[in-house]
Amino acid sequence: MANPFQGEVALTLNGERRVLKLTLGALAELEAGLEVDTLVGLVERYEAGQFSSADVLRVVVAGLRGGGWQGGYGDILTAEIKGGPLEAARVGAELIARAFTVPS
Repeated sequence: MANPFQGEVALTLNGERRVLKLTLGALAELEAGLEVDTLVGLVERYEAGQFSSADVLRVVVAGLRGGGWQGGYGDILTAEIKGGPLEAARVGAELIARAFTVPS
């Protein structure tokens, strides 16, 4: 079970339930992968609905890696995400929100 108090979000990838989390290392990897100066820009893009499918996949990969997954961006390109692109975008947005807010 994903623990929202620890910033975790669940996703089913290739039929296996995974727990995603944006750790500090995952956030640093995300900044580098997205070639952004700060994550504020990424958060603003999500809030404005101006994110690309590549942005979503990079956030999901960072969250997966923060949760212990050993794969990389190339692996996610052929993976089956239960719920498809909409679920991936929802999980990405939830990961970002949980990384920067305290659950109530």
